[in-house]
Amino acid sequence: SYIVMRVLIADKFEQSGRDGIAALGCDVAFCPDVKDESLVEAIQKEQPEVLIVRSTKVTEPMLDAGPLKLIIRAGAGYNTIDVSAASKRGIYISNCPGQNSIAVAELAFGLMLSLDRRLADNVAHLRDGKWSKGEFSKAKGIYGRTLGLVGLGNIGREMVIRARAFGMKIVGYSRSLTPELAAELGIGYASSLAELASVSDVVSIHLALNSDTRGSISTEFFDAMKSDAFFINTSRGEVVDQEALLNALNTKKIKAGLDVFADEPSGASGEYRHAIAKHPSMYGSHHIGASTDQAQEAIAAETVRIVKTFMETGNVPNVVNIARTTPATHKLVVRHRDRPGVLAHVLDILKSADINVQEMENIIFDGAEAAVARINIDSALPDYVIHDVKMGNADIIEVTMIAANGN
Repeated sequence: SYIVMRVLIADKFEQSGRDGIAALGCDVAFCPDVKDESLVEAIQKEQPEVLIVRSTKVTEPMLDAGPLKLIIRAGAGYNTIDVSAASKRGIYISNCPGQNSIAVAELAFGLMLSLDRRLADNVAHLRDGKWSKGEFSKAKGIYGRTLGLVGLGNIGREMVIRARAFGMKIVGYSRSLTPELAAELGIGYASSLAELASVSDVVSIHLALNSDTRGSISTEFFDAMKSDAFFINTSRGEVVDQEALLNALNTKKIKAGLDVFADEPSGASGEYRHAIAKHPSMYGSHHIGASTDQAQEAIAAETVRIVKTFMETGNVPNVVNIARTTPATHKLVVRHRDRPGVLAHVLDILKSADINVQEMENIIFDGAEAAVARINIDSALPDYVIHDVKMGNADIIEVTMIAANGN
């Protein structure tokens, strides 16, 4: 019988994406305004296997409220999802990297140009009935100036393309950037955050938020910046020590263009009263970097692709919480005839020996007569267990154990 997959969309989401998921044969519930306790209740009611969110937080009680198998963050990051709790429950988390890169890069340049030409203040004066050409006829221009990029992922590389069009010099820093890769990208190489800060007229941050990057743009970084430089952040507010940035705005002549803030409201509206929001040297937007029609359509299409692949194959594109390394120390290689019960026999022997399987795959040869099972295990097998595996089933041809490092 055909099983219909249930999908709950708990955030704003493009109509094209909703139509695409429904066209796959899914039962789609669209609840864009639920969050916190109301999202728990929606999961209890709808019993979805797939949950799709954008900025909505996904917490542990939500994971226990229904039979979730997959959570898709319809965007690039996933810091609003309790990844650890999902991993403990065997729930996949996926996202849509790269789909909003152009939109975010466009906003970063918008903030940069707005700071240089004081566009928001121009608008404010005009709306207040003032003509202030004398005051605003002062700008440095960005041609020939040095743009320092912290992070050279999808968005950072879109920044490189646009900076070249503006005639800017470019220097980059990331933990994965080497002098050779910088040369391939046609940009300068900074060996440290402080070095990048010291040579840049404009700094633009493009980092994912994780335990290594949280608060990494600190007082040391701002102390190293030029006194009249611009600081742009369209990544995540938490990668910046916001108090250190506020202090730098107060004590140095730097200006900031921010799309993201520490402790910003999770919903589409709310109050935000941090002192940095009112600072005259800060131009801000409301975490709208990915909010273009082009980006949202691309994200919707990628989300549909993830759901389709999961339905048809059980695989999850862009999965972010699969272990890169496991406690496996050895690999058991079982060459066998492709018959029922062979793998059940092997797994029963391993269970009796108190051996835990970390990963396994079964490769079928042409003709479906023979196969090779490769089973990663968390300790070495005694010779007698290997003997029991081999001799306990007539369809097993050969059993070999190798160490995880291949020796």
